[in-house]
Amino acid sequence: MKFKDFPYERPNLDEVKAQADAILDNIGTGKSLDEEIAAIEEYWVIFDHVRTMGTLVSIRNSINTVDEFYEAEKLFFNQEMPKLQAYSKRFDEKLLSSPNRAGLEAKFGSLMFEQAELGLKVFDESIIPELQQENALDTEYDKLLASAKIEFQGGVYNLSQMSPFAQSKDRDVRKAAAAAVSGFFASHEATLDRIYDDLVKLRTTIATKLGYENFIQLGYDRMGRTDYGAKEVKTYRDQILQDIVPLVSELTARKAKRLGIEEPFHYDLALSFLNGNATPKGDVAWQVDKAKTMYQEMSPETNEWFSMMLDKELMDLDSKQGKAGGGYCTSLPDYKVPFIFANFNGTSHDVDVLTHEAGHALQGFLSKDHIPPYRWPTMESAEIHSMSMEFLAWPWMEQFFQEDTAKYKFNHLASSISFLPYGVLVDEFQHEVYGNPTLTPDERKSLWRRLEKKYLPFKDYGDDEFLERGGFWFRQGHIFGVPFYYIDYTLAQVCAFQYWVKHQADPKAAMQSYLELCRLGGSKSFTGLLASADLKNPFEQGTVAKIVTPIRAYLDSVDDLAL
Repeated sequence: MKFKDFPYERPNLDEVKAQADAILDNIGTGKSLDEEIAAIEEYWVIFDHVRTMGTLVSIRNSINTVDEFYEAEKLFFNQEMPKLQAYSKRFDEKLLSSPNRAGLEAKFGSLMFEQAELGLKVFDESIIPELQQENALDTEYDKLLASAKIEFQGGVYNLSQMSPFAQSKDRDVRKAAAAAVSGFFASHEATLDRIYDDLVKLRTTIATKLGYENFIQLGYDRMGRTDYGAKEVKTYRDQILQDIVPLVSELTARKAKRLGIEEPFHYDLALSFLNGNATPKGDVAWQVDKAKTMYQEMSPETNEWFSMMLDKELMDLDSKQGKAGGGYCTSLPDYKVPFIFANFNGTSHDVDVLTHEAGHALQGFLSKDHIPPYRWPTMESAEIHSMSMEFLAWPWMEQFFQEDTAKYKFNHLASSISFLPYGVLVDEFQHEVYGNPTLTPDERKSLWRRLEKKYLPFKDYGDDEFLERGGFWFRQGHIFGVPFYYIDYTLAQVCAFQYWVKHQADPKAAMQSYLELCRLGGSKSFTGLLASADLKNPFEQGTVAKIVTPIRAYLDSVDDLAL
């Protein structure tokens, strides 16, 4: 069955609740261990189906945000899913209090019980109205950005479609494109300020209702982080400030020299070479065909997985009006398949999607038979799979970029290291915002700009008054929709760099290590997965400095002026 034929039927939640009630009566109520195991597995089947229907709605709504049917179904799930969290709470309570807990831990592992303890902390029925409002605000933000129709050079474009203009070799085009995108966000400044202000106040209310001091620890607990907290993350951010920011400043200066620009502005940073950035040499279908060859040759596992993705049409890659921005990978539990959503725009980002989101999808495919709590790891671990695949795919990049392959590799590595300061900036911004939830919208923008000067000292907005006031973060959807997620990308990037080093030394061993990591899914915590894969822990002092050494050596060995 192909994705377009996957049937959708709104779940009858009264039936779901009745079934769940009956099943929960068989957990933690004096039943035998075997009876409890059977009840737990039956519970998962029921809620896998609800999640499958909700995910179908989410995917089809993001493919076409103006489809009235799926817009209405998205509203239904926004309203009803928070109510079902009450069942997750009851499930967790019964799991933790079961007289058979030792036997259950022997069957399912202890991590599930640690996650259940977090689950009890982050939900109470009293916060259902706030969770519904949070969902509505997240959807409002997504719809606003998807509605963008930017008139530029005689055409009308959405935000994703403006990206190629930001990489134009013509500096005037870059400047005008940046101004047009900035103008969209500036024109909706009041609405975006209101949405975020409401979200911050709402999340703070949720946190205090649940007994937290503020939203920060609740944000960590929502992310399922069992083995580190804000203190460890600050230590990591400090390493980035000390060891990475100076290197990124050097790389920015090298870029300016390549471009022949003495004083680069923000609109110059997306272009890396005066003769143009490396771009894939074909359209979407051509790139997918190249990806098919790549994954056939990479390993038997990748061949099986990507062939299945193609056969079932589990990717939507074209950028078009009405389609939500960005890209993601999700999964449909009933069918045991992942789905990749993206917005191709003719830049190297297209190939990055075919490796990055593909890494997520491969992991989901290889761990599809785990119990639901272990199919996906926490997000910082999940991003290791995606970012590492970007580097494991390097031997095949010539198929996509041909004569621009060396240019792509240099820029890919330089861009990856340059991302780290921005990633920790997003994280520190959120810690400050949720630690001081009474900040005004203007104070938040001032905070953002101050942190930009700390982590991105080279970023000059010139005469763009809106961005100079600190408005850039409006375009970072994670800040609105998934608070405290963004640091995960940077932690994973540090781990992915280690796979880059491993792959250069022994490609076969690196690939096998990576596949084994994928197979583990979320059966271990972040630091547990690192230990299993023999990866250095980013939180440990000195880790970032060690990892950046071979990267600096590679970048210094390249004559980038000749590219």
